[in-house]
Amino acid sequence: MANSMTGYGRAQIQSEFYDITAEIKAVNHRYFEISVKTPRGYSFLEDKVTAALKKRISRGKIEVYISVINLGESDTLIEVNKEYADAYMSALNSLAELYGLDKDFPVMRVAQNSDVFKITRKEIDEEAVTNEVLSVIDKATDKFIEMRKVEGERLCEDVISRINTIRDYVKFIEERSPETVNTYRERLESRIREIIGDMQIDEQRVLTEVAIFADKIAVAEETVRLRSHLKQVEELLKKDEPIGRKLDFIVQEMNREANTTGSKSQDIDITNTVVDIKAEIEKIREQIQNLE
Repeated sequence: MANSMTGYGRAQIQSEFYDITAEIKAVNHRYFEISVKTPRGYSFLEDKVTAALKKRISRGKIEVYISVINLGESDTLIEVNKEYADAYMSALNSLAELYGLDKDFPVMRVAQNSDVFKITRKEIDEEAVTNEVLSVIDKATDKFIEMRKVEGERLCEDVISRINTIRDYVKFIEERSPETVNTYRERLESRIREIIGDMQIDEQRVLTEVAIFADKIAVAEETVRLRSHLKQVEELLKKDEPIGRKLDFIVQEMNREANTTGSKSQDIDITNTVVDIKAEIEKIREQIQNLE
C-alpha cells in the first residue's frame, strides 16, 4: 500500500573515531523539500545526505538533524600565541611599574584576552566522515520508511472504508432515480386530470413530457464515472509507489461527478445523498493529502 508522508526515524553508530546520530522527520508537502542541519564545520555533508534521501523519498517536507562527536583527538588545537603573549605581558608589567600597580596577574584574567591563544582546526577526513554519516542515514531512513508504511496502511484502510460508503450511496441513487420518473409521471397525470376533468388524457404527450424529464434528471453517466473513479482509487492504493498526485486529480473528478448529479436532482432524497457523498469525498481528500 501507499506510504504516509508523515514519519520519523533515528539511528546512531559509534566507531573508533566518531559517535554519529541522525534523525529524520517529515510532514506532508506537495513536493520534496529537505532541510539538513549539521554541526559547525560539517556542512560538506548536506549535499551528500540530500542526494541519498532523494533516492528513497519522493514527497514530503523533510528535516534531518546530524550530530557528529569526535571520539579521537580533538579536531580543535589551542596553543599560546607566544609572540603576542610576550608583548602583552611586557605591556602589563610596564603599566604596573608606571602607575605603581600590583603585578599579580591571575592567569584566568590574562586568558580573557582571546588574542593570547592561537586556535586552529585540524583538517577533517571528509570522505571517512561522509561514509559513516551516510551509513547512519541509511539506517534512520529504514526506520523512517517503516513508520511511513504503517501510517500509510492506516490511511489507506480509512479511504477504502469511505469508498465503500460512497458505493452504497451511489447504489441508492441508481435505484432511486427511476422512481423519481414514475413519481413525476403520476404527479403530471394527476395535475392534468385536475385541469381537464373526465376528458381523455393525451398519453403520447404525457410520455413525451416524462421522457424529457427523465433525460433531464438522468445521472447514469455520472454514477458510472463515479464508480470508475472509486475503482481507480482502490487500485492506486494497492501500489507500492508514490500516488498522492494521481489521487488528487481523481478526487477532483469524483467531486465534479457528485456536483453534476446534485445539480440534476429534483428529488430531496437524492439531493441529501449527494451531500453525504461530497462529505465522504472531502474526508478522502483530507486523508490523501498525507499520502506520498
